[in-house]
Amino acid sequence: MITVRPAVPGDAPELVRLRGLMFAAMHGGARPGPWESVAEEVLRERLADPAGGMPAFVVDHPEHAGRLASCAIGTLERRLPAPGHPDGLFGFVFNICTDPDSRRRGYARACTEALLAWFDARRVTRIDLHATEGGEAMYRGLGFHEHAVALSRQRTLTG
Repeated sequence: MITVRPAVPGDAPELVRLRGLMFAAMHGGARPGPWESVAEEVLRERLADPAGGMPAFVVDHPEHAGRLASCAIGTLERRLPAPGHPDGLFGFVFNICTDPDSRRRGYARACTEALLAWFDARRVTRIDLHATEGGEAMYRGLGFHEHAVALSRQRTLTG
C-alpha cells in the first residue's frame, strides 16, 4: 500500500532536491544555483497557505527518514469562465519526480492521482502538463492527450 500525503512547508528542501533530479534527468544536468533557495522559499510560502493554489503530494521514502521518495506538484489558476469552463479553473501539473532508488513502485502515479483528485474536488475543467518520454505512458493512462495551442510566448531570462 502506498501512502500519499499533502506536502507541508517542511518538505520544501526535499521537493527542491527532487526538482533538481528531475532537471538532471530531463536536461542531462541541473546546475546548483540561486534557483534552489528561491524555489524553497516559494514552496514554503505556498504550502503554508492551503488556498495558495500550489497543491503538492508526496510519498515519504520507505528507507530514509526525512527524505521523500516521490512528488507531484501543480498550480491552480482562475481565468474568466467560458462555456466549457464554467468556473474558470485551470490546473497545471509539473515537478513529478521519483528518487532514482524508489522508481518503478507506483509512487509517481499515486502522487499524480492524488493531485488530479485535488483538482477534481475543485471542479477544474482543464489540466495541462508537459510530458517527458519517460512519463508519457503514465499520463496517457491517466487520461491526458495532446491539444492544440494557437500561440505561445516564452522569454528566457539571463544573468
